[in-house]
Amino acid sequence: MPRSPLPQREGLDASWVRTPGPADAPGTWATMEEFLLGRLPAAADVSRRLAAGDFVDETGAPIAVDAPFRPHRIVWFHRPLTPETPVPFPIPVLDRTDNLVVVDKPHFLATTPRGAHVRETALVRLRVELGLPELAPAHRLDRLTAGVLVFTTRREVRGAYAGVFQSRTVTKTYEALGRWDPTLSFPLRLVGRIEKRRGSLQAELVAGEPNAETLVEVIEVRGDCARYRLSPVTGKTHQLRLQMADAGLGLVGDPLYPVVAPDAPDDYDEPLRLVARSLAFTDPLDGTERSYVSKRQLEWPRA
Repeated sequence: MPRSPLPQREGLDASWVRTPGPADAPGTWATMEEFLLGRLPAAADVSRRLAAGDFVDETGAPIAVDAPFRPHRIVWFHRPLTPETPVPFPIPVLDRTDNLVVVDKPHFLATTPRGAHVRETALVRLRVELGLPELAPAHRLDRLTAGVLVFTTRREVRGAYAGVFQSRTVTKTYEALGRWDPTLSFPLRLVGRIEKRRGSLQAELVAGEPNAETLVEVIEVRGDCARYRLSPVTGKTHQLRLQMADAGLGLVGDPLYPVVAPDAPDDYDEPLRLVARSLAFTDPLDGTERSYVSKRQLEWPRA
């Protein structure tokens, strides 16, 4: 990724677009303004912001309104932000070193900016609150999942920690409340192939070579609901939620599985009952054995 000539704004990195070469779109645009108007949404207010000097080149120099189109160039800018509903929960810090920040992420807070959730994300809020502009996630949690989440503090250490999480040498356990089925035998091993199509809210279990595996253990049963310990071997999108729903053990408060619920504002009193309970790994830089546990509690559903 190229290095931005623009500083962060409210914890957010600048965005960029690259102009294509003549072989990709010969003679399509006469000016850079024409290219940007065709590439960015109307909300970007391209013409006004070009006149204000808000779009810059790789050196940080403003691009003029009448600047001719130039191929193979990177244009930098800050996207306009729309109002967001604040997520009314703090982000407790479990550990902070020169290289890492480990937090106990609340429900309803996305890990990184995406779609309608930009400033109200763990990454952006922590950058501002902790004064760490180079903070970046070593892994991710779903917006609706709470629990242990690890960030790196400096650009030069990102690769080392990302490699640990990609290598599957991290030990993770989750805790969840879901439907109880006394006909099933536990521990239960859920194995299958998960794929997620672009544009679809749900991931799917499909035929083919398995790429997802989770061990399910029962901790406690209350009526028709149980508390489960989930130990994923893999980390596919929505893996735990999808596999539990497919097994008939759908998680309490899940708006996607087994069926997609009607779109509605977040109900902060009824979160998804899923938390990344513990995480352990060997620090790739100093060899320290690191282990963290979430303090978040999962409330049993109302009768």
